[in-house]
Amino acid sequence: MAKEPKPKIDLLQGTLDMLILRTLVLGPAHGHGIGTFIQQTTRDVLAVEHGSLYPALHRLERNSWITGKWEKAPDRNREFKYYHLTAAGRKQLAAQESRWDEIVRAIGRVMRPATEG
Repeated sequence: MAKEPKPKIDLLQGTLDMLILRTLVLGPAHGHGIGTFIQQTTRDVLAVEHGSLYPALHRLERNSWITGKWEKAPDRNREFKYYHLTAAGRKQLAAQESRWDEIVRAIGRVMRPATEG
């Protein structure tokens, strides 16, 4: 029996950037590897389409939060653009994580308001 596809989830603006930066904390990765990591780590809840991923990578490069360098893949006979997190990217990630925690708490207060005593 075929597995039903999960409904598509739209990410809040900036969330994809944060997920990419967080992924690169683990080390350099190429675009496809970043997308695959996010999808596997979220147990297929988030699937990052190429049409979203690569513009985000280019935006992060323009902001100097990541750098891209063409490198030969260890297990393949071709080059891939590997992205590396910069010091500015680490600082940006810390700021985004703080903001994300604030958003999660705010949404939690709406979804599960404290009972009045």
